[in-house]
Amino acid sequence: MTDRFVKQTDPFIVPTTDGKRIAEHFGRASTGDSALSIAHMIAPPFWSEPEQRPEFDEYTLVVRGRKRVLVDGKEVLLEAGQSMLVRRNVPVQYSNPFPGELEYVSICLPAFAPELAHRQTEGGTRAQGPNTDRDY
Repeated sequence: MTDRFVKQTDPFIVPTTDGKRIAEHFGRASTGDSALSIAHMIAPPFWSEPEQRPEFDEYTLVVRGRKRVLVDGKEVLLEAGQSMLVRRNVPVQYSNPFPGELEYVSICLPAFAPELAHRQTEGGTRAQGPNTDRDY
């Protein structure tokens, strides 16, 4: 019989070199679940990652600070208490070009995987992730 609930007390902390803290509570790295991932993120001031065209829907809920999202070339600014959904296979780039920290929750359906993100490098070729150590 499966558990009727799971309390997460030890999320997987994704190693990064860009100062961003990623704590995956549920997903491939933390629980082996490929259906969805839920991660708590804290991005430092002036953080950004390359454009991607992910094979998953990504929901974002901003807890604190502001997040800049370029969706198919259109700029969307999110503030604390605001959320958005970016559908799979849509070009998107996330950043915090502001002087304050950004805290948000990200939910991906299906779960995040580096090979599903399809991130771009500076030269326009595909990369595994914004930082190879972020891959999880």
